[in-house]
Amino acid sequence: MKIRGISAKSILNSREEKTICVSIKTNVGEFSAPSPSGKSKGKYEAKPYNKKIEDDIKKIKQLGEYFSEEILEKFDDLKRVEYIADRQIGANTLFALESCVLKAIAKEQKKEIWELINPDSKKFPRLVGNCIGGGKHSSVEKKPDFQEFLLIPDTDSVLQAYNGNKNAKVDAEIILKNVDKKFENKKNDENAWMTSFDDKRVLEILKDVKDNSWDSKKLYLSLGIDVASSGFYKRKKYLYKNPMLKRNKEEQFGYLSNLIKNFNLFYIEDPFDEEDFESHAKLLKKFPKSLIVGDDLTVTNPKRLKKAIEMKSINAIIVKPNQIGSLIKVKEVCEIAKKNDIKLVFSHRSGETDETILADLAFGFGADFFKCGIEGDVREGKIKRLIEIEKNLH
Repeated sequence: MKIRGISAKSILNSREEKTICVSIKTNVGEFSAPSPSGKSKGKYEAKPYNKKIEDDIKKIKQLGEYFSEEILEKFDDLKRVEYIADRQIGANTLFALESCVLKAIAKEQKKEIWELINPDSKKFPRLVGNCIGGGKHSSVEKKPDFQEFLLIPDTDSVLQAYNGNKNAKVDAEIILKNVDKKFENKKNDENAWMTSFDDKRVLEILKDVKDNSWDSKKLYLSLGIDVASSGFYKRKKYLYKNPMLKRNKEEQFGYLSNLIKNFNLFYIEDPFDEEDFESHAKLLKKFPKSLIVGDDLTVTNPKRLKKAIEMKSINAIIVKPNQIGSLIKVKEVCEIAKKNDIKLVFSHRSGETDETILADLAFGFGADFFKCGIEGDVREGKIKRLIEIEKNLH
């Protein structure tokens, strides 16, 4: 496959904010791909754009001529794309460009995108669905401090997990209507229910959903949280607003330990600040059967992951391709994680688009979990793409 021209434009993501969409002209047709954008970002994430989106749009058009002699035939040929684009464009733009390239190679070879990564892939990830939200993703004044309250169906069937999570979310809505006088049936950035309740009360509701869900006899639901603690960590304290109080890292450890025990939490993402590898390690040592998940801590970065492994800080890592931009580095992260028995959680962003390549990447790289909300067009599209892959293989 040969690239004959590249262009880019800004489009609006699901938060009605600008993101980039890249298009390429090739000998096998034209292909486009947008990049999502995060709202809750780790400070070690790669820059989304070199300076700003408009600069990347101009720069990427100039890069087109440098590709004219390149023949791109396999996933690892993305190294040549990255060599040409090195330091010219930001992570969002690079991810969108590489997505286009994979689409074109797959078309030319009459393959699915995931087959370019691993044609023998067979394992489907478990779904992780955001049911009730708080933190930076929710616009109401009084809300939980944790960013996400998650449902994780224990099934290998993507379709069964998808239907289970949707029905469980309806159950959560019914309970919220009955018990939260301020509940207005509103959803946040990631289509999760917004509530005025605090973290503990939300977990009580989800425990109720788990114990009495429509499918509880057939489908076991594990519970999880994305604390996103760096978002409310200032001057060595975790500043809670609902209720108003400050916790130091020892108090944060005690608080989270109690929640994990009392609600049998399976999944705990970013429980401490993005600098605090030691507290993550302490929590993992205490709860080795739970998933202690790095996101802001590791930002899909091989160096950060290696440090987390060395310090025994996590046993699962969030993979957000546009956090690092380079799909070659995403591959490296996945390989390092697998060698060290770290679970892979491929994840959407809060500012999403209708692009579904995340599902192919997750399946191709053998993700253990797929975190992509529960409903909403831009999120469901990715889950439905995973279901489509499942149907085609079974």
